[in-house]
Amino acid sequence: MERKNAWLKYDEEGRTSVFEFCEKYRQFLSQCKTERECVSRVIEDAKAAGYEDLREVIAQDRKLKSGDKVYSAIMGKSIALFHLGERPLEEGMNIVGAHIDSP
Repeated sequence: MERKNAWLKYDEEGRTSVFEFCEKYRQFLSQCKTERECVSRVIEDAKAAGYEDLREVIAQDRKLKSGDKVYSAIMGKSIALFHLGERPLEEGMNIVGAHIDSP
């Protein structure tokens, strides 16, 4: 059975998009070689995207509401990001996970 080349499904714009994504990923891997470097970088990116440190929210005694975005870093080696939805948690949630030690 002969397999078709995956590149055949992309037009020029699609190939450009793939290469741009890969270049950003390559830069990330070059800059973030340890868990702590990854967490620091993710925090920078999260803050730029409007995420707040959950510890600061708790210290300010603020209540989270729909649409809020927070993160929590643990010992600089792991991080969790949360984007609160509109429906109650009892109705479910979406989870995406990744390992820093094997991006």
